[in-house]
Amino acid sequence: MESQNPQTSENLDSNPTSLSRDNLVHKVKSNLVFRSKWAELNGAMGDLGTYIPIVLALTLAKDLNLGTTLIFTGVYNMLTGAIYGIPLPVQPMKSIAAVAISDGPDFNIPEIMAAGICTGAILLVLGATGLMQLVYKLIPLSVVRGIQLSQGLAFAMTAVKYIRKVQDFSKSKSKENRHWVGLDGLILAIVCACFIIVINGAGKERNERETSNVDDEERNMRSKRIKKTMANIPSAFIVFLLGVVLAFIRKPAVVKDIKFGPSSMEVVQFTSHAWKQGFIKGTIPQLPLSILNSVIAVCKLSSDLFPGKELSATSVSITVGLMNLVGCWFGAIPCCHGAGGLAGQYKFGGRSGGCVAILGAAELVLGLVLGTSLVRILDWFPVGILGVLLLFAGIELAMTCRDTNSKGECFVMLICTAVSLVGSSAAPGFVCGMVVHLLLKLRLHLFN
Repeated sequence: MESQNPQTSENLDSNPTSLSRDNLVHKVKSNLVFRSKWAELNGAMGDLGTYIPIVLALTLAKDLNLGTTLIFTGVYNMLTGAIYGIPLPVQPMKSIAAVAISDGPDFNIPEIMAAGICTGAILLVLGATGLMQLVYKLIPLSVVRGIQLSQGLAFAMTAVKYIRKVQDFSKSKSKENRHWVGLDGLILAIVCACFIIVINGAGKERNERETSNVDDEERNMRSKRIKKTMANIPSAFIVFLLGVVLAFIRKPAVVKDIKFGPSSMEVVQFTSHAWKQGFIKGTIPQLPLSILNSVIAVCKLSSDLFPGKELSATSVSITVGLMNLVGCWFGAIPCCHGAGGLAGQYKFGGRSGGCVAILGAAELVLGLVLGTSLVRILDWFPVGILGVLLLFAGIELAMTCRDTNSKGECFVMLICTAVSLVGSSAAPGFVCGMVVHLLLKLRLHLFN
């Protein structure tokens, strides 16, 4: 027996590849494990209020290949869930999409994809060289909170606009006031919002602890049973499913427009003009948003929501870069991560990488089975319901800032938030927040 132990140890040591492979498989499985299948399914709906409007707008306005986009974002989401183990969804790059919709015929698919590739390349370099991690460590928490608060409020205000006004996504414009009654009316949106509030409430406190009181044991048990029952109701999924049903009721003929099979995938043809316009009009305004919201704010929020699972700014920057350096060549929408998407999926019950893996698998299947014809259904999906989902995602992101305690930190955070909201970008808010933070530090040094 004693002679076998060294032999066994020697065999294990001589095959580290087998051990590392087993560890990798175990990690992937643990990252994709479901805390609750209904909760994870419900959480997967938390980012659709952002994803669908942007993808739909670019499909209608710029003839984006929706089938290709669904396939690539589906694969991205499944890989993200397996790698990170938290509900970190893949989102379209908002600034590039906004430029494409507002800039008319001068900014089309080649320019959009060139902007995504350039942005991805820069993020990859920043991550691979370690500069992104350095930036993450140097930015004060109060400035990060300001970025999160501004993004959350921006989502919430956009959501209210979706609920109150009829939307023309192809032109990124709001039209007349929405009617109270109808299959996409105000009453429908209000009822859906009330349903989610009743089921989900304001959300569970992250430091909430279970308490036991001997005198109230029976009442506590009854309360726990009610909470457990409510937690198993997938409110966001039910609301989204209602929207799909209403889309077919609003336009029954949409069934005839559905064509089965994936869309044809082609390599995008670039010109020097496309590279130039894509970098100047797309990459330059998108880069600050990607660095601040897609990397810095995401990493901080991950540590808030999932203690012990804080993401590395280096890793997130590299994965965002790789996504765009692969998919954009084939016409898939430029993608990133976002603190709003993470907050939204957490709000509705997402707690593991399985949450985004479910979403990714659904996107992949839809991309392969329906392709671009899916846009006919999405075009009739009630926009008010999308607004409701986006509203709760924005509020959840904004509420992460409630741990800002000192008056100085609140001062910096609110200045950063105000400038970001007025400037419609995180970059000016970030600059102002950093300047105010440094001035307060200088004042403290001079007068103390």
